[in-house]
Order: sequence, then structure tokens, then C-alpha cells
Amino acid sequence: MPLARPTGQIPDAAWTSGFREMTEPWKGAVGCLGVAVFFAMTIGIISWQALEQSPEEWVLRGRAGGMLWERRRGALLLRALPAGRTVAVIAVGGVPAAEPPPPRDRCWHDGGQFCYAWEEDAELRLSLEPPPAPATECYGVHWTPLRPDVMLKDCFSMANVSWYGGASIRSQRWPLNGAESHAQPFVSGDFSKNPAGYGPVLERYFLGSTGVTVTVAPDVPLFLSLESNRHFCLETPVGRAAVPLRYLLCVSSDVAAAHQHVGSQLVGQARALPDTALLGSPIWRYHGPAGSAAKIKRGLKSLAKRLKRHHLQEGVLALGERCTAILAAADHVPSERRKRHDSTRAWDPSLIEPLQLSITLSPYASITSPLFLRSLRDGEAASYWLSLQPQFGGCSVPLLTTWKGRLCARLNITSEAALSWYLARARRLRQVLGATYMVFEGAEGNAFLEQDVPPPAELVGDQYTGALAAALATLGNATVISAGARSSHLPLFVQMSPLHSDWSHAGLKGVIPSVLHYSLLGYNFFIPDAVGGSLDSDAPGDPELYVRWLQIVTFLPVMAFSTPPWLCCDAWVLNLTRQCIQRHQDFVVPLLIKYSEEWLSLGYPIFRPVWWLSPTDPTAFTIEDEFLIGDEVLVAPVTEKGRTWRDIYLPGEGHLWMDTNTARVFDGGTILRNYSASLAEVPVFVKTS
Repeated sequence: MPLARPTGQIPDAAWTSGFREMTEPWKGAVGCLGVAVFFAMTIGIISWQALEQSPEEWVLRGRAGGMLWERRRGALLLRALPAGRTVAVIAVGGVPAAEPPPPRDRCWHDGGQFCYAWEEDAELRLSLEPPPAPATECYGVHWTPLRPDVMLKDCFSMANVSWYGGASIRSQRWPLNGAESHAQPFVSGDFSKNPAGYGPVLERYFLGSTGVTVTVAPDVPLFLSLESNRHFCLETPVGRAAVPLRYLLCVSSDVAAAHQHVGSQLVGQARALPDTALLGSPIWRYHGPAGSAAKIKRGLKSLAKRLKRHHLQEGVLALGERCTAILAAADHVPSERRKRHDSTRAWDPSLIEPLQLSITLSPYASITSPLFLRSLRDGEAASYWLSLQPQFGGCSVPLLTTWKGRLCARLNITSEAALSWYLARARRLRQVLGATYMVFEGAEGNAFLEQDVPPPAELVGDQYTGALAAALATLGNATVISAGARSSHLPLFVQMSPLHSDWSHAGLKGVIPSVLHYSLLGYNFFIPDAVGGSLDSDAPGDPELYVRWLQIVTFLPVMAFSTPPWLCCDAWVLNLTRQCIQRHQDFVVPLLIKYSEEWLSLGYPIFRPVWWLSPTDPTAFTIEDEFLIGDEVLVAPVTEKGRTWRDIYLPGEGHLWMDTNTARVFDGGTILRNYSASLAEVPVFVKTS
């Protein structure tokens, strides 16, 4: 047979055998080549993502701005359009922030929302919300923890943003950027109990100089921390339950517009004025003999005579809580057993005329007082005082706390019987003592949180302060309260916290920042601390400090004195005091009445920061030693010891300002360097155009 010719095809067996033989020596090389190719492709993809994908990703867009996610820091950005300026940077805590939200959106079917979940940690929902004004846009931020041990924490950067509002602090700052505070419950407090805590006036409202506002829902258990010049953080408590964090972000064209549209409408209720007659009445605090009712009456009569002798006979004599209790001792006994011969019956208000009388009460009762002991005996303690409820049967136990160095129980304002009794007792004391004004101290704080006890639902957060304020408002508009929380609409005066008799931010330098803080939050009718400060310093009396303090309070709602000028200083300071009181009555009070009408209708603050007229000038954002009364008067006191000059910022480019001392006129939007301010004068400017 002839041999078959090759067809050019390699037999299967030969090919397989040859391939096996060829690859054995090169197996390692081929494997390395594959790994190299894979590695190169991975690097290429990562490089493409780094070059092509922005570190910021839009997650929700509105008409005038939107929210972005920044991958590098794990932060939410609030950006205004069309300029594209970032108005707030919110660093996210409590979740793996480095993990970026994916392009997919759980709320993709709703263009007004963005939803994302970090597995087993938290869910985030962003939403467009109805704006309070056409020029403002708002975004809801709603975090929901998926485990009880997840602490939600959003931190708002202070880089290139000045922040205002929130809580009062011991050494008040304006803006808040310079303040420092560890994370603690966002609840009003008493500085005498907790100097590092938050003060008696606060609102869940923060205002940024970029035109952004942050408003936290009132029912959210909230912690706040302040880290100087870095950020402030909103946090939720950890442990008992998964607590959500909800707040509203709004952005406007500038800081003044933001407050006008959002902050001025915080309460959202009809506003009412307190008794404006107090505005022109200086308050003289009584610190005379207090051993008995007879000594107090003689001391009041003596003080009234001294004031009359120095031509200062108008105003109010203010009794502290202890003196009030001594004068009204019989009122601690039920009416059917009250002794008819009690010395309070002999009190005659005409002894101090034309001065009026102010008395002081608090919602506390000492555990050794007849009032508290009688409630225990009659089995009414749980009705009249805040109490701890037993878990497994048994009797309620009064929740004890300290007040002015004594162990006390606190009025149970959730009990209608207790509240009615308390208000009736206050009315009776006012009538018996012939008092025109009543001051209520101790309204701040949450007694349950102080003892680390969960409060009942009706007393969470600052609901005690708000409920007590609402009840006290029924006593009339001649009432003063020591705290404020969602109560700025009520016809009450608010007593400011005592300050140190020094030049620090816990003393004189803290007065104007406190004024701006209170007024921004809607508490325009406040009573500042007494001239010279109420908390003694180590140094002896300082006449210069007294004078500079006097010059500031001349332009505030009420002038209060603890130390009369004839006891602290020379005759010229006494003369100056008379002049300041007269200027307050003739010049300041009419201004306050005028701008109180604007507050009633629009909610604008009466005492305004200089950025109110220069809302886009960064220089104005950090000025803490000047303030405006309305839009027409600028007050620029001296707050540095030994200074007889200062730099003065005149706001409002295009306006003209006239110095009331010299009649010189200056352009707005400028800074007057080393402007003269002798000890006998305070620079005050009136806008002339």
C-alpha cells in the first residue's frame, strides 16, 4: 500500500504531548505573567477611578443648593448654588465614615430624598423640606441607629465659619468658636452647681456666618460638645435604646437673612411683652441685716432713705429668697392655723415709697422645712415634689437635690394640685408683702439627669423649664424667671447668671457676648447681673471696673445694682450713676419700646451684632465688644482694664454714623483705630443715613 501523505494537521496525541512537554519548564513564568497582567489592570482601574471620579458626590440637589458626600473625610457638605460655595461641613461619626454611599439610592423613586444604610450601624435619610421663606432652602437630616450601642455624632466644622446660638456657658464667647465644653446633655443648668455645664438660657438652634442654620428637633435626646476653633458636635446618648438624631439644615443668602427667616421664628407662637415699666426702673438689691423680719424691715427702710438722700429714690428694692422667706414665714403654715400676730402682717410697703418691692421664690423646699415635713406626714410628697417611682411596688421617694447648699426637694410641675398650690402661694405672698415684681430662681436644670436617673417622658430635656415658665406667665407680666428654653415668646423677664467681679469673660468681658446670645435666641427682656458683678473676686473693689460695667448696662433693658455707688467709689462715680440712669430712661428706654414692636411682629432681636448691618463682611463676624440697638444705635464700650481708647468697627457700608459725644460723622464699613474713650465716657454712635 502506498504511504499516506501528510495533510498538514498535527495528530491529537502528538499536539497534546508536545504542549505538555513545552509548558512544564515555563509554568512559573506563565503564572507570574498572569499575576502581573492582573495587577496592572487593577492599578489601571484604580487610577482611572482616582482621575475620573470626583472625591465629592452629589447625593441630594435642590433649587438653590444641595448635599454632597466627601469620600476623603467621610463628611456631608452643604453647598449653595450657583456660586458653589460650601456653607457647612459635617463630619459623620458613629458609622464607618470612610465608606462612600454607592450610586444606588434606596429612595431613588423620590427625587426629594436620599437614603443609605451602613450595615448593622445606622441609616441616613436626607430630604428636601418646605422652606420658611422663598429665599431659603432647607434639608432634613435623619439618622437612625440600627443598634443601641451606636452613638450618632455629627460635627460641624468651624473652619471659615463663625457659629452663634446654642447654649450659654460660664465664660460666654461670641462667636461660639472660642468656647470649649466636653460632651454633655443639652439641658439648661445652674453655673453654681456645675460651672463647666451649660447655662440657664439655650435653644436647639445654631447660626453660621455662611448663612446656614441648624435646628435640632425638640424631642431628640441631645448631647453637645464644643471643641475650640475646630467644631461643635451633636450627639445622641448610647445604651438604653437606639436614639435617632434629627435636625434641619437651612441655607440663605447671608447670616442676617438666615436668622430673619429661621431663627426669628423659632417659637412659632404669638409673642407678648413683659411689664415695660421695669425698663426705666433701676433695681437695688438688698444685702442688709437678715436675721429677723424686724431687722429686714429696718434695713429696707434705711436703704430707701439712703437712696432718697442721694437722689436715687426711683426704682425697685429687690429681696433675695432668704429674706423673702423670713418676711413671709407665716405663709409656710396652712391658712387655718396661721398666727394672726405674724410680723409679716405689720409690713407696710409705704415705708419705702416711691420705691417698689421685688420678692424672690424658687421651686425648692428644704427637707427640714415645715412645708416638706408636712407633705411627708400627710402622704402627699409624691404629689407635691418630683419623686422616684418604685419598680416593684412600694412608695414613691422624693428626688432630692441641692439648692444653695441645702438638701431640697423640687416642685412637681406635672401635678396640677402642686402647681395650683404653688401659684396660689405666690399670689398670696405678693399681696401680703405688697410686692410689684416676683423673681423665680431655680427654673433651670433637670433634677433627674443630675442624679443620672431617666426622667419621665413629660420631663425629658428642658420640659421642666418650659412648663414652669408657662405656668409663671399666668401670674402676670411683672414676673422674672432665671432660665429660658422655648419660652422666649412669654411675657417674662429673664435674670442673667451672676458674673465675677473681674475683667475676664466670666466677668465684664462676658456681658456683651451674653447680651448678643440672649437676644439672638429671642430673650430680649433680660436683667443683667449687677453693676460690678455679683461674684466677688480676690481683688478689692475696682472703681474702674464698676464704671466700665455701669457704662454697658446703661444701654441694656434694666440697670441692676448690688453695691451702691456710694459704697464702692468716689463722689464722681455717684454723679455718673445718676447721669447714666437718666440717660437710660431718656434715650435707651424709648429705643427699646420702639424695637420691641418690631420684635413682636417679626421676631428680630432688639440687641444686634454688628454683622446685622454688614452680613457679608468677615470682619464683623468676630466682633464681641460692640452691639447695636435696633438698626440705629451702635454702642462700643471699653472692656480692657486701663484702656482709654479702642478700635471701633462701624458697620453698614454706605451709612453714616455720628458720635454722640463729639458730633463727628464717619462712614460705615470702616474701622476707627485707637478711638478715644476716656473713663468718663462710652463711645455711642447714631446712624444718620
